Amino acid sequence: MGLSIGVDVGGTKVLGGVVDDSGKLLKSARKDTPREGGAALTQTIADVAQELMHDFSVESVGVSAAGFVSSDRKTMLATPNISGWNGVDLDFELTTLLGLPVVIENDANAAVWGEVKFGAARGKQNVLMITVGTGIGGGIVANGELHRGAFGIAAEIGHMRVVPDGLLCGCGARGCFEQYGSGSALVRFARESAKANPTAAQYLLSLGDGSIAGISGGAITKAASTGDEIALNAFSTLGDWLGAGIATLSVVLDPECVVIGGGVIDAGDILLSPIRKSLEKYMPFANMHPFPEIIPALLGNEAGLVGAADLARM
Repeated sequence: MGLSIGVDVGGTKVLGGVVDDSGKLLKSARKDTPREGGAALTQTIADVAQELMHDFSVESVGVSAAGFVSSDRKTMLATPNISGWNGVDLDFELTTLLGLPVVIENDANAAVWGEVKFGAARGKQNVLMITVGTGIGGGIVANGELHRGAFGIAAEIGHMRVVPDGLLCGCGARGCFEQYGSGSALVRFARESAKANPTAAQYLLSLGDGSIAGISGGAITKAASTGDEIALNAFSTLGDWLGAGIATLSVVLDPECVVIGGGVIDAGDILLSPIRKSLEKYMPFANMHPFPEIIPALLGNEAGLVGAADLARM
């Protein structure tokens, strides 16, 4: 099989790479994501791909992007965080610009495929991936196949309702999983604790500008690594929510492993240990079947582009 290009569209950067059929990234290129989205973003994707095509002969292009992708993997149905892309036939536009076959995929779907084919879940057949960042993304591989659902929008697990009449979510519903199990929730937990006990939060506050609002996810991770109580408690709360959500999803999907990805995975066992403890606590029928293994993602920021590149070959 030949070479393929994967392009991962993020909020701040468009990252592309030439990927061979073993999942090896041969060369990468990146450009800033244009704030106006729309046609400017489509052109930026094409520019990244064309830069890579100067040095390699490639057969196809896969694009990984946040949002709802049509079941035929051609159209961006809805992109809540990208302007001007709702309803855009991205396949047609990019094929016209690049002259190569193009496949569009949801970013979390592309990431789980990358991890199953070449990363932490390599060789496994039934996998759930949870990406923990600003929100929560999800990807499912069932019996060795990417599960996309009837309309291409399966695995939007961040929008499961976990708290009746809970916090308002950006999707318009209340009590969504990502309001309690995301990186944004981690920051909220820490800020609430710091506000309640500013004396105990002195070290955490010192890692920012000294204000409650200045507490960041990176600072919480750094503080937790030194044993800071407020930071560790924030991770414990986050892990409890994630473990409870995984327990619920496990009785639906029965995965052999759950891959945890996203920015917060930099915390390692500071996050993974509370997730595992929570899973044991909340798992229905806990003594009657094996638990899924909780494992950290391996491919990092390259998972989406590597997965998209491989999907473009299929």
